[in-house]
Amino acid sequence: MPIRSLAAFAACVVAVGGAVAAPAVVYDMGGKFDRSFNQSAYEGAERWKQQSGKPYLEFAVTNPAQREQALRRMAERGADPIVGIGFAQGSTIDKVARDFPKQRFVVVDAVVALPNVQSIVFKEHEGSFLVGLMAALASKSGTLGFVGGMDVPLIRKFQCGYEQGARYANPKVTVLAAMTGTTPSAWNDPARGAELARAQFAQGADVVFAAAGATGVGILQAARDAGKLAIGVDSNQNHLHPGTMLTSMVKRVDVAVFNAFNGVTPGITALGLKEGGVDVAIDEHNARLVTPAMKQRLDAARADIVAGRLKVVDYMANNACR
Repeated sequence: MPIRSLAAFAACVVAVGGAVAAPAVVYDMGGKFDRSFNQSAYEGAERWKQQSGKPYLEFAVTNPAQREQALRRMAERGADPIVGIGFAQGSTIDKVARDFPKQRFVVVDAVVALPNVQSIVFKEHEGSFLVGLMAALASKSGTLGFVGGMDVPLIRKFQCGYEQGARYANPKVTVLAAMTGTTPSAWNDPARGAELARAQFAQGADVVFAAAGATGVGILQAARDAGKLAIGVDSNQNHLHPGTMLTSMVKRVDVAVFNAFNGVTPGITALGLKEGGVDVAIDEHNARLVTPAMKQRLDAARADIVAGRLKVVDYMANNACR
């Protein structure tokens, strides 16, 4: 049952003899049904619920001030582990976890160096490299688009990987890039996302990668309306517009949440292609768009990255795309 207010937590936690009865997940801006990052986390929590037969707590943040309120209330009610979704929750988890040292916390997309916190990060640059390669091979114009959400280093990491993969496939390719905004509202502005995508199509782009949370829904729709190709992110979004969805860069936040609910390992966990944390989605909705030649190049690049023969620059590690 969705948690719709902080006051509702008490009714949803059942403890026996002081034992923790429920893990918890706090989604970030954009909503748990954003068809992207948050929704992937929700699906992982739901899978755990179905397999374990146990309940969990949840709360969807709608403004930044709610992060600490939600995490603290979860901890006060005895939830364990408490999983915070999104880099923006890192500093808050650092604060709350210090006040509840006997409870376990997990943060996705940030690093918190505390003995009761597991930090789960992803090698988004590796998955983005693969979709960039696919975009360049599918493009007829030689011009690609990228529309990010909030302009933060994490989204630059997606962009950097995408550009590297595109140029690996076609050194002469042009990549147009834009960010939706500089505040958390950038994750939930489909109209602005569509506007930015249309501007890139007007400049010749015929494939666009949407790395923008719920804003991406507008970007993918704009591509559909223009008869262009689009690439989804985080969740497998291929089914949203079959025929114009080239692929999706899948980031397995669902696996991160599912595993966290089953047990916490303090420290940093990094999930890339080798660990099954990121990849591209190929299914019945986009199979006809992925040619045998493209699939061959894709498989070879994936194998080379996993084996360490092909190095993909991590923007966040280098603070630059080089």
